[in-house]
Amino acid sequence: MNSQDDERSVATLVGDLAEQTSRLVKAEARLAAQEMTSKTKRALFGTGAFGVAGLLAFYGGMVLLACAVLGLATVLAPWLAALVVGAAVFVLAGIAALVGKSQLSKGVPPVPDDMGDRVREDIRIMTHPKKDVRA
Repeated sequence: MNSQDDERSVATLVGDLAEQTSRLVKAEARLAAQEMTSKTKRALFGTGAFGVAGLLAFYGGMVLLACAVLGLATVLAPWLAALVVGAAVFVLAGIAALVGKSQLSKGVPPVPDDMGDRVREDIRIMTHPKKDVRA
């Protein structure tokens, strides 16, 4: 083999490497797209199932409230039984709203409380490094 054959051989190998790399990247991209499509379908189905579960739970809760009204109606006037159950539901809703507001106010904004102070301190150190006493 002469040097021209060696060069052609190296050039061919480099060309083959580029072609195979391109095919590999395209194949990986296709596989990733297929996987994402499959996961998206599963996620959508799961979301729909949660929606159905929530709707059925809502209907179940309404039936239980009707049961509570009918049960209280055996000892109270029916209108008064409905009023008592309705008021109890509103009290529970108010408690849940207060708990939710309390928890939400603790989590908003979703950044660390002292992050702004640390960032300002870092900027001050970068712009005025001689004033840094932490060394």
